[in-house]
Amino acid sequence: MRIIDIIQIREIIAGSSNEDLLQCIEEAFISLSDGSANVPPVGHLGFTAPPGDMHIKYGYIQSDPYYVVKIASGFYQNQSLGLPNNNGMMLVFNAKTGLPECLLQDEGYLTDLRTALAGAVAAKHIGPENVKSIGIIGTGIQARMQLEMLSWITDCKEVYVYGRSTAKSGQYQEDMNKLGFNVSVCTSPAEVAAHCNLIVTTTASQQPLLFASDIRPGTHITAMGADAPGKQELDAVILAKANLVACDSKAQCLHQGESHLAVSKGLVKEDELKEIGSLLKTPVQRKEDDITVADLTGIATQDIKISSYILQNTIP
Repeated sequence: MRIIDIIQIREIIAGSSNEDLLQCIEEAFISLSDGSANVPPVGHLGFTAPPGDMHIKYGYIQSDPYYVVKIASGFYQNQSLGLPNNNGMMLVFNAKTGLPECLLQDEGYLTDLRTALAGAVAAKHIGPENVKSIGIIGTGIQARMQLEMLSWITDCKEVYVYGRSTAKSGQYQEDMNKLGFNVSVCTSPAEVAAHCNLIVTTTASQQPLLFASDIRPGTHITAMGADAPGKQELDAVILAKANLVACDSKAQCLHQGESHLAVSKGLVKEDELKEIGSLLKTPVQRKEDDITVADLTGIATQDIKISSYILQNTIP
């Protein structure tokens, strides 16, 4: 069994085109929604002392040469120990023989990458055509990568950010300004929403950060932090107010994610939820004043497609 380490993986991604990487994740969404993927429920372990999560996501896509088992962890106090908050690996098996083909020792990088790509795909297909300002809630790795990937689909450089730590918000502003953005630091999530028509929430919050009264007509929200039971970034009334709620996986989002609470409270009907993969095949017409929400919990088909992409672009 081959082992491909983080250095090799980063070299492959650095040599890839934006279009190829976005297409990889678009195919992942479509394969989940068109019935060609077999994706069992997510395995999840939650920790409280210290706080953290561990996910196991796995599955296969018909006609693909591989199936994948991904293990990913997030321990949110690691930074104080001088360690990365996120880590993980992907195990790639031959879909015809079941033999292990490769260990992708990506240290969580591919999970971060495909998550940020998914945010860009969602914004590209269901977000506003004219992005006036981008809002980012959070200051961690996804707050950075989501913004970088959005630059692939919009020319907007005006950014408003909110983070719990003033110091981290200031560092985020400094770092992202160096990449060509014009970042303003806000004192609350509501202040971010007052300025922006495209918002990405990237936290591990367990209570709402944005409320329906904060959201202006024409706003798109990509909510990607609520990837496990108990997490929540959006007031459930936002989803009731939205003209479209698009899930990466309806089944998964009904168990976790923002859609779970909205449906369980009777604010949104299950059949009102759409899957992003189906919208990529049959697009909806977004009106200028529509409010849209992408509920992203992270799906195994993204891990399968990004793993296959690495193997296909690796020199044997």
